[in-house]
Order: sequence, then C-alpha cells, then structure tokens
Amino acid sequence: METKKSLLVTAMAVVAFVVIEGCSKSSNYGTTPQPLPTTPTGVALGTSATLGSYLTDNQNHALYFFSNDANGQDSCTGGCAALWPPFNIPSLTAANLGAGLNMSDFGTVTASGGGTQLTYKGWPLYTYAPPANGVNKAEAAGITSGDGFGGVWFVAKPDYTIMLANAQLVGLDGKNYTSAYVEGIGKTLYFTTATGITLYTFVKDSANHNKFTKADFSNNTVFPIYDTSNIVVPSTLSKSDFSQTQVFGKAQLSYKGWPLYNYGQDGTTRGSNKAVSFPVPGIWPVAVEGVTAAP
Repeated sequence: METKKSLLVTAMAVVAFVVIEGCSKSSNYGTTPQPLPTTPTGVALGTSATLGSYLTDNQNHALYFFSNDANGQDSCTGGCAALWPPFNIPSLTAANLGAGLNMSDFGTVTASGGGTQLTYKGWPLYTYAPPANGVNKAEAAGITSGDGFGGVWFVAKPDYTIMLANAQLVGLDGKNYTSAYVEGIGKTLYFTTATGITLYTFVKDSANHNKFTKADFSNNTVFPIYDTSNIVVPSTLSKSDFSQTQVFGKAQLSYKGWPLYNYGQDGTTRGSNKAVSFPVPGIWPVAVEGVTAAP
C-alpha cells in the first residue's frame, strides 16, 4: 500500500513539473502572474514622495494607466496581459473606496482576455507583475516601479491635468495621419486631458499668446481653451514646461509657450483627434512633448 502511494505522489509531482515548465515557455513575459496574497476588495489612495497621490488597491498595490488605451478600451493583449494584469473589483461600491475617491469616476469595460476590468476617469486600470526567474510576480505593496515603463505606462493619479495617449491620428476628413501630418499609419504620443480628450496647439500662436480666441469667447466652442490652473503631469514630462496664460480673464494652460486647446467636434469622445486635418493638416497639431518652444 505504501509503495502504491509513493508511486502516485511521484507521478503527480512529475505532471505538475511538466505543466509548470510548459507555462514558463509559453510567453516572453513568463507565466501567468501569481495572484495577490488575498483578493483586493477596494480602491484607495497611496502616496509617493516623487509621484504624489496615486490609486492603489486596498492592499497598497499600485494601479496603472496605459497610454495605448486612448479610446478607453483595454488594448493590452497577449503577453502584455501577463506583465500588466487587468484590475477589477466585482460590484464596487462607494463603501469600497478610500477617502478622496468618488464612485462617479469609476466604470467598467471588457478586458482584452475576457472578463470585467475597472476603469477610472475612462482609463482601464492594471496592476504590474514584472518577471522574476521566469515567473511574473505581482509588484510588491507600496512600490511604483512600473511608472514610466516604455513611456506609455503611468501610475493612475486622481489629479492628472495632462495625460498621454498613444494612438493613430484620424482627421475630420476620415484619413489617417502620421505625426508629420502626412497621410499614413502609425501611432503618435500626444497630450490629453485627465479624461483622455485630445489637446492641440495652434501654429499661428506665439509664446503664451492665444491668437485664436475672441474677446467675447464667441468662437470658444470651435476650439475651447483648456482653462485649468493646475499642473499635474505624467512622470516622463517636465512640469516646468507648463504654465498658464491669461486669455480675457481665464487661465489657459500652455506647454513650452504654446496655448492648449480642445476641439469642439471631438466632443467627449476619447481617442478622437479630428482637428489634425482642419482646415488642412498641420494647422492644429496635437500637443506633443518634442515640440519646439513657441516663438
């Protein structure tokens, strides 16, 4: 009897080893990420000396935004999902939120691999599970090592006034454009509001001088000024490049001297960047980090 039990235990161990070995070779990112010690039941705010406040689960594991999710949908597929598992809290309620968070800012989408994924201000939320010895392990509590990864992953902050979207430019004419404003396919990394609405500059403006908006704001619905006095930006951007300029009594945010605008025909549609072809390509470029300072 003891011999049969020993043989059974040995056989089970061999099967387990084969399964683990097969999983470890199934992705460049390693195996399916190991689960957190216990299932998170809420969302809270953590604090970093360099990053300020950012979203965490209720066990202090950092939550992240992905710039490629410009349209508000999970675009982290395949091996990416092993490195950046989609985050969800089933049946999230206000009672599950930490101080300073509002239930109205949260929603859900379908994760790329199926199931439900929590969103914040329209951005799908992820955790980070970096590989260690061929196995993806959940990032430790209180750590934000995923911030800035690839220039497109950032901690989910509650107070961003600038975010970065990485998306194809599609003009009002329905044509695809590159960052050089010629027809073509390719993503451009550009600035958005906290909720993913595209920000533009106007080529006729000069340093901190808005030359588009009329004194009575009668054309403000065409290209609304981005009128915020707060400056909270992703860690890859320099806060010192941003400032406010006064436009007939309102504070318009500018970048390297270029006043920032939204486009009325984008409305509240995330990932929309129609102004890139209006009235012709290049007059209203999307705001980007590498732009030359306004003259």
